[in-house]
Amino acid sequence: MKKPTQRVRYSFLKILTGSDLSRRRLPFMAIESGVAGPVVWLTACGHGDEVGGIVVIQELFRRIRRVPLVKGSLYAFPLMNPLGFETTSRHIGLNEEDLNRSFPGSATGSMAERIAAKIAATILETKPMLVLDLHNDWINSVPYTLLDSDPGPEHKRAYATATACAARTGFAVVRDTDKLKTTLSYSLLKQDVASLSIELGESYIVNEENIAYGIRSVWNVLAHVGLVEPSGEAFAYPLPGAVAGRILDYSDKPLSSTSGIVRFLAKPGAVVTKGQAIAKVYNAFGKLQETMAARHDAIVLGYSDSSVAFPGTPVMAFGVVVQ
Repeated sequence: MKKPTQRVRYSFLKILTGSDLSRRRLPFMAIESGVAGPVVWLTACGHGDEVGGIVVIQELFRRIRRVPLVKGSLYAFPLMNPLGFETTSRHIGLNEEDLNRSFPGSATGSMAERIAAKIAATILETKPMLVLDLHNDWINSVPYTLLDSDPGPEHKRAYATATACAARTGFAVVRDTDKLKTTLSYSLLKQDVASLSIELGESYIVNEENIAYGIRSVWNVLAHVGLVEPSGEAFAYPLPGAVAGRILDYSDKPLSSTSGIVRFLAKPGAVVTKGQAIAKVYNAFGKLQETMAARHDAIVLGYSDSSVAFPGTPVMAFGVVVQ
């Protein structure tokens, strides 16, 4: 009996026609094993300044062309926001829409809603068992996995699969407490598709260390669902014992209560305890304005993209240890 031949396709999906009549397209990547099995999607660059996920997808596809899938299919949108990418912007074009706040989208809506609708419809047509949405976080941040808040008992199976896959990423698992309803991952959960986000450290540039972490993390998950063979020892990001193996809650509190320059006292990846000083804010003359303290036992996920503080602005992000 002839062994199935793996099929690899790179193509484009039309999204709009510009005012100069040029066609704008989304790159699309596919590897189909020829053997029945689960369908998994990888998506990246929903925010145009988040380039790391693109490279992770490129490298994974390059690897799978050498080491074929065991079964199933792997699809990818590596560059979901080409308009933002070209201007190194989180948003889409002059209207500054956030694509990852525009799902499930609308075929007759705004530009972001139309792109979101095309992405969502294309993904759902393939009946996927899992979607991994790759992101980058603040400039100085550690990689982690972001799990959406529970979408409700009617989507229990999809959420259970997402939670199990999150545990296989090898990163700290942080549950989103903002309950954003219009992200790609949450909108898919509401369609009974397991989905989660992986934050791959800093934005804007390709950090090769974080790329290597991302490749190993996604491979962990692909092996877990049976698409690929495990690659020896499973990847695990080095985490302090106080947070390893837990599902943490996301927090960007405390917020600054004054204006000035932030000087950080705890590094990304470090564990802080409730009441511990985490940052100080100084005015233009170097006078201390406030000392900010941790509200919970937590791991520091990252710093804000600027050391300029204003009242009500976040300066750090945390994965909070849930008691």
